[in-house]
Amino acid sequence: MRRHLVPLLLLLALVAGGCSQDGTSTDAAAPDGQFPRRIVSLSPTATEMLFAIGAGGQVVAVDSNSNYPAEAPKTELSAYQPNVEAIAGYQPDLVVYSDDPGELKAGLDKLSIPVLQQPAATKLDDTYAQLDQLGKATGHVAEAGQLARTMRAEIERIAAAERPERPLTYYHELDKNLYSATSKTFIGQLYAQLGMENIADAADKEATGYPQLSAEYVVKADPDLIFLADTKCCGQSAATVAARDGWDQLTAVKTGGVVELDDDIASRWGPRVVDFLKTVAAKVETLEAVGS
Repeated sequence: MRRHLVPLLLLLALVAGGCSQDGTSTDAAAPDGQFPRRIVSLSPTATEMLFAIGAGGQVVAVDSNSNYPAEAPKTELSAYQPNVEAIAGYQPDLVVYSDDPGELKAGLDKLSIPVLQQPAATKLDDTYAQLDQLGKATGHVAEAGQLARTMRAEIERIAAAERPERPLTYYHELDKNLYSATSKTFIGQLYAQLGMENIADAADKEATGYPQLSAEYVVKADPDLIFLADTKCCGQSAATVAARDGWDQLTAVKTGGVVELDDDIASRWGPRVVDFLKTVAAKVETLEAVGS
């Protein structure tokens, strides 16, 4: 395995260096035959991307939170408390990760194991740039490019649909403590594709992007739609929302505008953002039909 590390490290340097400050990627040539054969993914989003571009056969292990697709070789490896020795046990010639909670990169560097960091996307262009990175790093440039083009076209099609004259308001719930995400976040920008207004924006006094709202604030804002991204983590549902004190009178509750999302899809920035937008758009269309 180690005989390919020097060319691969050069390739990864080119790939990483090919990303400009705006998150887009430039071309980086790859040495023939030097693509990784044993990839460990410590990022659920990277795992989804790798399989989506046809590099799944090169993935030998993924972290404990990488639950999609079903064929991903899920392990007990933790992305939050990574064990370098355990990761090295899979003999990887590439480790892809999102966040480094400590000495992950330093530890892998000492073992001469190439790494590729792909932090959480802040905009859609970051998603396309990361697909491009993985395509170049794994030898699946054409597949990555095609996937990005398909995603762009689908998102543009969804965004181009006719919208109501009055923008619908919404509340995106991250957990049952009423933390939300504003329009400046990645998920907020997806909602903005549909011309929706986020009730959390006015509450973000510290500009974190993730304010904690109060029940009274949500009730006063009375959103047209409520999107629950805490169905798996926290057991929230349309029924539990309706049971909250005073929430049974909310417009979203009375009109069937409470949407139970898949936590995983709503928290990742990979190819399934298209599925997320389709879910949101379908609910918007349903409400429009009822209101017309």
